[in-house]
Amino acid sequence: MTTPTVTPSDNASGSIRYLVLVCLVATLGGLLFGYDTAVVSGAIGFLETRFQLDSTWTGWAASSALAGCVLGAAVAGMASDRFGRRGVLVVSAILFLVSAIGTAIPRTLTEFILFRIVGGVGVGAASMTSPMYIAEISPARIRGRMVSVNQFAIIFGMLLVYFVNYFIAEYGATVDADSGAAGAQAWNVLHGWRWMFGSGALPATLLRVLLAFVPESPRWLVKQGRADEAEHILTRVDGSDNAQAAMAEIQETLGQESGSLAELVRPGIRVAMMIGLALAVLQQVTGINVMLYYGPEIFKRTGVETNQALLWTVLVGAINLSFTVVAIWTVDKVGRKPLMVLGAAGMSVSLAALGLAFYLHSAGAWALVFVLGYIACFALSVGPVTWVILTEIFPTKIRGRAMGIATVALWTANLVVSQTFPMMNDDPWLVEHFHRGFPFWVYAAFCLVLVMVMWRAVPETKGKTLEQIEQHWRH
Repeated sequence: MTTPTVTPSDNASGSIRYLVLVCLVATLGGLLFGYDTAVVSGAIGFLETRFQLDSTWTGWAASSALAGCVLGAAVAGMASDRFGRRGVLVVSAILFLVSAIGTAIPRTLTEFILFRIVGGVGVGAASMTSPMYIAEISPARIRGRMVSVNQFAIIFGMLLVYFVNYFIAEYGATVDADSGAAGAQAWNVLHGWRWMFGSGALPATLLRVLLAFVPESPRWLVKQGRADEAEHILTRVDGSDNAQAAMAEIQETLGQESGSLAELVRPGIRVAMMIGLALAVLQQVTGINVMLYYGPEIFKRTGVETNQALLWTVLVGAINLSFTVVAIWTVDKVGRKPLMVLGAAGMSVSLAALGLAFYLHSAGAWALVFVLGYIACFALSVGPVTWVILTEIFPTKIRGRAMGIATVALWTANLVVSQTFPMMNDDPWLVEHFHRGFPFWVYAAFCLVLVMVMWRAVPETKGKTLEQIEQHWRH
């Protein structure tokens, strides 16, 4: 692709508007990440009825995409280092489109799961590539904010599909009422879930088209020996003086890197890799995707009807989005560590209270209150800030592969949590003794582990360039 022409005004001060537009295109990968993973929340009940699934198969239908996410993250790490960040996003958009169409027209559960896995590959690739691309093109002073916008896009994608699911389900209920269908939700069981999954084709097409107009990551270009192109992009983003300083720092740091995976086990960098893996796993085992994938089913356990449960899920998405905005404006001011520690502590309290409400058979509307409290704390901290830290702590030459390893760990943990939640939630012995509160207490305990990891092991990276952070690990 042709590098954008640099104007005199861009040379003087750079163009934040240009940076924002480029990053917004990249965040469409995040939007599809949210859209594709959360669409199953509104459809899983109808799928369960359509294919007569038990708790194990219900978990697999909901989490099968996550197996693809693991594969996508594993492949995207090497691919982004070799072929570029933008190229991986293009492939992700195509996989999203194929999955959206395929999951809308399956004849069997096997076909549905295969296309969900295809979409999962795209999600896994985009989940690591979008924030990494944004981090590599953004100036240090606003990098946290810009990367957090990707999390905003993820949540916006979730909220968007919650609305889509709700209105499709409402339409289905209306059709059943008008036609006098014998079984409630008959249209949704036959057709509604297909429209839910198929609706993802529109944002997937939009991402593919808009990616034609964004440049490659400047740090990746320098690594490929295309320094002139990289400097043009950095100048366009942050002005000529800052671009020249950034180029000098990037080239000096790249000169100290071998570019091999052995770099990850060198003293200092090895610590960064261990921290990255810990944060990736802990973001998931604290239970967030249980709320996002199974939210309507959890709410239905309190006695509300399907449409009411879907409406409550929309409210969950709205709170998620609102507090992500707060995180965007505070992550570069307050810092990474304070947000993570306070947020994880608040998540633990909310989950413990939710588990207690189920244990005491008094969930009702309290379930919604505690879930909203948990979601608010996650959106303010662990959701966006984990991705900010992951994009910052690895060396440039191997950032793609290191991010790939961490993201594989993240999606593997997500798969385990999503698969085991229905099994724990419906296990007769656990239900008899803990009244469906047990899973939430498990996730609350992991939140406390996250507090300790952040408090003791993770340095503050606010305001530092990627090269300065790398030098910190080396020294």
